[in-house]
Amino acid sequence: MRQFNILIVTFMVFSAGMAQNKPLVNAKASQIDGGNSYFGTHFTDADVLTSDKMLGNYEKMSTKDTLASKFSGLVMEVCKVKGCWMKLQLGEGKETMVKFKDYGFFVPKELVGKEVIVNGLAFVEEMNIKDQRHYARDAGKTEEEIAGIIHVEKKYAFEADGVLIKE
Repeated sequence: MRQFNILIVTFMVFSAGMAQNKPLVNAKASQIDGGNSYFGTHFTDADVLTSDKMLGNYEKMSTKDTLASKFSGLVMEVCKVKGCWMKLQLGEGKETMVKFKDYGFFVPKELVGKEVIVNGLAFVEEMNIKDQRHYARDAGKTEEEIAGIIHVEKKYAFEADGVLIKE
């Protein structure tokens, strides 16, 4: 019985230590500066590319390239489950899927229609059918729409370490 109690105490101490190392995964602004809300890493809004310029950069990239970037874009869609991804309009009917570095933060689900600035890495990926269907479910698509996803697609993607919502 004594060994069992020692095991329980050890487990509790280990669990408490692990709980302190969890990343911040909520949709509350981590910093507010002059009316601007930051999620993730704080960064300056200097030298921000337009979404049209960013589209031009994406079109020059291959699936092996990454590009450190900061650009502004209109939020077209946000994950309806947690706010763990969003899609930004690039122009010419194209968009980029923005995920957050290390799943370290989420954004408010109410961002649709707002202009944001993202800071991080741009890349081009081949998204498999399973992942496309997962994101379609998160976006609230119908089962018919999800079943219609049958091809791997080339997607413009972005891993943001920070998001700025200008007020």
